[in-house]
Amino acid sequence: MKLMCLVPIYQEPKTSKKHPEHKIYPYLLKDLPITRPNQVWCADISYIPMRRGFLYLVAIMDWHSRKVLNWRLSNSMDAGFCVEALKEALAGYGTPEIFNTDQGSQFTSTDFTDVLRDATVKISMDGRGRWIDNRMIERLWRSLKYECVYLNAFETGSEARDGIGGWISYYNERRPHSSHGIMTPDEAYGRRTPDLKVAA
Repeated sequence: MKLMCLVPIYQEPKTSKKHPEHKIYPYLLKDLPITRPNQVWCADISYIPMRRGFLYLVAIMDWHSRKVLNWRLSNSMDAGFCVEALKEALAGYGTPEIFNTDQGSQFTSTDFTDVLRDATVKISMDGRGRWIDNRMIERLWRSLKYECVYLNAFETGSEARDGIGGWISYYNERRPHSSHGIMTPDEAYGRRTPDLKVAA
């Protein structure tokens, strides 16, 4: 495609628009060894093309195990669906030490960052234009789109929800990740050290 100067003609909306009045937090993951589940979580929003129109998908992932902890679809880019996905992930899996996102307005909004601060989670944000800083979830998007979204051309939101949900279940439960040998993300996440603060 590069040699022939061909480019795709489908819509590519920007899902990471910075808000000029929101606080931007420093990137905390440079040279940090990430060696255990719940050490670092990350989140991102991706554009999901449909047969007619499109939806937005947010996912929250444990960086070490690559497990998708929670996800939500929305037909708008407001912060609400990201906040709800975050709250559900925290309720289901506890709190990470660090939470990393890009500088998109949904993640820099006080609605989102207040949830993290209230849970005493350190907030980390990618450098401007540095998708590689959140590369784990970018790889998830590539696999999801080529193995599920582009093959199905979902007609309705419920079809997209069912199809994406089925693929994420397969990804978490049955698909081994190269970083963990033959282990799936669920298996890698399940090997975490027990929380000693929890009463026996």
